[in-house]
Amino acid sequence: MSPLSSDELRGIREELNAGTTPTVWFTGSAVGVQEGRSGKVVALGEPAEGDFIQVRPAGSKDVLSFSAAEVTKVKPPRKKAAPPEPPAKPAAKPRPATPAPAPAAAKPPAAQEKPATPAKPAAPAKPKPAAAPAAASTTPAAESAARRKPRQAKPIGGATVTLTADQDGQWSVEVSAGKKRVVRPTPVAANAVAQAAKALHDDVAAAVEPLIDAAREQQRQRVEQLRAELAVAQAALDELGN
Repeated sequence: MSPLSSDELRGIREELNAGTTPTVWFTGSAVGVQEGRSGKVVALGEPAEGDFIQVRPAGSKDVLSFSAAEVTKVKPPRKKAAPPEPPAKPAAKPRPATPAPAPAAAKPPAAQEKPATPAKPAAPAKPKPAAAPAAASTTPAAESAARRKPRQAKPIGGATVTLTADQDGQWSVEVSAGKKRVVRPTPVAANAVAQAAKALHDDVAAAVEPLIDAAREQQRQRVEQLRAELAVAQAALDELGN
C-alpha cells in the first residue's frame, strides 16, 4: 500500500480544520499495529517532527503517533476466506487377532543329566550421564517481535482560540496548539462572533457585546458621512448640469 502523499496530507488537514476525523489504514511499515487495520486521524503536526500523525486505531481508545509511510488513504482489499478442510478419512477397521501358537510339550529330563553350572551374575551396567538439555534457540521472528515494542502515544496538548477586533470593528480568529499556530488569523463576521459568544457563556456575550455595539456605531457614522459627501457631490453635479 502506498504511503500518504503531500496532497493527501493537505486534504487530511482540511478535514481536521472542518471538524471531521479522516479514516486511514496502516501499511506494513506501521509498528505495533496490524497491517490493513483502520484508524481515525485526530491531530496532525508538522512533517519535520517525524511521527507527526496522531491516529486512534479502530477498536482502541489509545492515540498513537505515526509517520506518513506508516498510514495510507487507500483501503486494502478484503482477504479471501480460506477453503474448507476436506473431511477426515474414516478410521481403519481393526483386524481380528491371530491366535497364539500352542506351547510345545516339555521334553522329559535326560537320564543322569549333570546339574547345570550356575551362571555368574552379570556386572551391573554403569548408568550413562544424562545429556544436558539443549539451549532453547531463538528464531529471528521471535527476536524481531521482541524488538517491536508498541510505540508510546504522545500526549495531545490543548488548543488556544483567540478572537481579535481591530480599530475598524473587523473581527478575526486564530487557533494555536502549544507553540504552533494551527490556523492563521482569519476574518470572521461580527454577527458570527456575537452568536458564538452567546452560545459559550453569558459573561463572554457581555464582554463581546459592547465591542460589537461600538463597531456598529462607528459604521453608522461612516454611512452618514458618506451620505453627506454624496449629497455634496450630487449638488455639484446638478450645478454643472445646469
